[in-house]
Amino acid sequence: QAGLPAPPGAGAAGEAGAEATLDGLSVPTTVSSRKKLQPSITIADNPAEVFTIGFSPDGRYLATGIGDGSLRVFAVQTGKVAFELQAGNAAALPATCLRFRPATAATRTKNVLVAANAVGSIQHWHVTSGKCLHTIEEKDNQIFALDYRPDGLMFATGGKDATVRVYDESTKTCTMSLKGAPGYGANVPAGHSNRIFSIKWHNTDENLLMSGGWDNTIQIWDTRLQKSVRSIFGPHLAGDSLDMAVDSAGKATILTGSWRPEGPLEMWDFESGALEEQIEWKDSLIQNQPCMLYAAQFSKASVSETSSAARYVAAGGSGANETRIFDRLAGSGQTALVGTVAGLNRGVFCVDWSPVQDKIAIGGGDGTIRILDVVDRTDDEGGMSNFDRHILVHDTTTETAGSGGAEEAASAPAEEKADEATGP
Repeated sequence: QAGLPAPPGAGAAGEAGAEATLDGLSVPTTVSSRKKLQPSITIADNPAEVFTIGFSPDGRYLATGIGDGSLRVFAVQTGKVAFELQAGNAAALPATCLRFRPATAATRTKNVLVAANAVGSIQHWHVTSGKCLHTIEEKDNQIFALDYRPDGLMFATGGKDATVRVYDESTKTCTMSLKGAPGYGANVPAGHSNRIFSIKWHNTDENLLMSGGWDNTIQIWDTRLQKSVRSIFGPHLAGDSLDMAVDSAGKATILTGSWRPEGPLEMWDFESGALEEQIEWKDSLIQNQPCMLYAAQFSKASVSETSSAARYVAAGGSGANETRIFDRLAGSGQTALVGTVAGLNRGVFCVDWSPVQDKIAIGGGDGTIRILDVVDRTDDEGGMSNFDRHILVHDTTTETAGSGGAEEAASAPAEEKADEATGP
């Protein structure tokens, strides 16, 4: 069975208490979050690995791309299959990335899902009718990344050939191809030299988008100039682990999750490209090994004055086979651990936050989707230790550590995303 390829090799640390800054570098503090994780729904009957997931704009549905090529859409409230858009088979290559089209005034048809796969196919689906509306083929390419511009009028893809392609949503035509040129020097256009695994459009500037992958760079592209206008060096992305948050003052922050044992989770200032914070991620208390990240994302919802968009960060990966959720507003604007989903027997490949609730969905190599809520801790939980913040997983059930009966599962090696079809 072919899957997403594993990185050819990578290289700094991060369980979080909170973070403060000292001379521009983050250091641990004793601030703790007043939030905790609460398991909601576990969906365990998928036929293969879960490589990509995404909530619908109204938060009612969760779309999934499976390792056997199937596309399923689940009802979030019940965990039941609501729509099966495409059946899978053992010979198919996986669905690698998907996005619901943003619901805006400019996009008249609702419930449109775009999914891409490892044979270069991009499909537009109308979810509620189950119809495939359009198919685009990127010849000789494997697509690993996809994102919509916030207004839904453009989308971009990236993959094996190290090129970002920008499409017009109405005509389904490629309007530009963004890539660098070989060689070195100030006059040589910057771009990617290896596979692209994540793309993110700027939240508020329709002309800018970012991409990252195996070449240890984040490229920031300006569609007006059709070139990279800035590069950030260091992040080694191997999955959908690039995101952006813009605060009320207009300050943009980039989030990156790297497939490496040390310093995998970082936040960067968009304007300067400077590293703002390296979120502390110590070796797992369960597996006693580091976690190399495949997925990282800011939360999306603004459900109350104390629960704003991008308050939380979720990230997960292989090695330790776990997901951690962090609270960026734990105290004095510092970052602290909310909880860890641990004890998985395969790696975590994808995470997605609901746009309307503080709810996180997690998918990975064990074929199981876990949906959890971020909720307030009670007064008698004020002294929770890092171990008490773990959700231990065994078989297909999910329960809180210390509740009795949760067992540790053996860790699988990090080859779950090996590119068996084509090699790295």
